Amino acid sequence: MSQLASTNAVDSPEVERLFRLTDRVAIVTGGTRGMGRAVATGFVAAGAKVVVASRKPEAVREAERELRERGAEVLGVVAHMGDLDQVQDLVDRTVDRFGGIDIVINNAANPLSLPIGHHTPEAWAKSYDVNLRGPVFLVEAALPHLRRSSHGVVVNVLSAGAFAYSPDTAMYCGAKAAMVSWTRSMAAALAPGVRVNALAPGVILTDMILRTDPEYRERMESASLMRRGAQPEEMVGPALFLASDASSFMTGQVLIVDGGLTPASPVS
Repeated sequence: MSQLASTNAVDSPEVERLFRLTDRVAIVTGGTRGMGRAVATGFVAAGAKVVVASRKPEAVREAERELRERGAEVLGVVAHMGDLDQVQDLVDRTVDRFGGIDIVINNAANPLSLPIGHHTPEAWAKSYDVNLRGPVFLVEAALPHLRRSSHGVVVNVLSAGAFAYSPDTAMYCGAKAAMVSWTRSMAAALAPGVRVNALAPGVILTDMILRTDPEYRERMESASLMRRGAQPEEMVGPALFLASDASSFMTGQVLIVDGGLTPASPVS
């Protein structure tokens, strides 16, 4: 991992270099829409070779085509994070195409909503296989390649819900809370060669949110100090920071980018 020699080295080219991902290979799961699509597009602009993964073939083809039209070196892979064979195939196809892996963005998620008292083993598996088991085993599969990289980075995308309660999405929030612990354990195990951090967004204005009841959406957006939801593109900067040399001395941490959602509850 490159570092600044001294404060005298901080000039415009050096600052720009810190955020470049030139020729680095990045896997972005859930990369065909919403935040994942925005991050994939941002990484392309920063010079990365990007692999977008999603469980829907048509969405994968469309995202691959659009990014290629931007001049990107891109690969689309159909991969369901709940299927460990497909997770391994995602890694294998990435390496076959680009020769290695530098960055893993664990963004795919399943925000299954079930109130407490209505959980089933089937729903539990559907939620935790995608939100917890899949990301953990993607890192396991990618680890030999990340260790060979001189810029090995994992970014686990969480949710501000990992630090709150949610009776209707307890499984989702529980899996994201577990990923906080996994992020820290991975960071400890893989340091100093591979950095592992997490990004915890708040309310992102994706199709999932935009299709909800207007009253519910307004309540969600007004819950943060900034009184709004974020556009997916607003997560590109934080993701790029965590994936690039700009955060070269950061590992085992959670970057909360939620518009002030987590500290919004008053003391009294």
